[in-house]
Amino acid sequence: MLLFKKKFLPAIRRGEKTQTIRLWKRRRLRGGQRSYIPGAGYIRVTAVEEVELEKLTDADARLDGFDTADALREEIRRLYPSGLEAGHQAYRVVFELLPESEQKKRSKQKKPRKTSA
Repeated sequence: MLLFKKKFLPAIRRGEKTQTIRLWKRRRLRGGQRSYIPGAGYIRVTAVEEVELEKLTDADARLDGFDTADALREEIRRLYPSGLEAGHQAYRVVFELLPESEQKKRSKQKKPRKTSA
């Protein structure tokens, strides 16, 4: 599950916000994985890669819902005030919101019960 501030949910639902930068001790998601964003729905993670915050560009920032890379870095520092000092790595998580037809939760297939005759 990926949690987002409410202000980002409309952009995610419109398909405008397609990535997020997270600071983690270790990679928590992988490409191809299905995950959930409360308030937006199920997503498919298309890529997860280590990034250096100082090398993020304005184009990266726009995919993340920010106008500039500086604004994105400022938000990351605000959200993770001790993350960088603790040695956490920055990861770019690229995702796509699944279409409505794939939004329902997957149900486990049940095996048919054997009946005794």
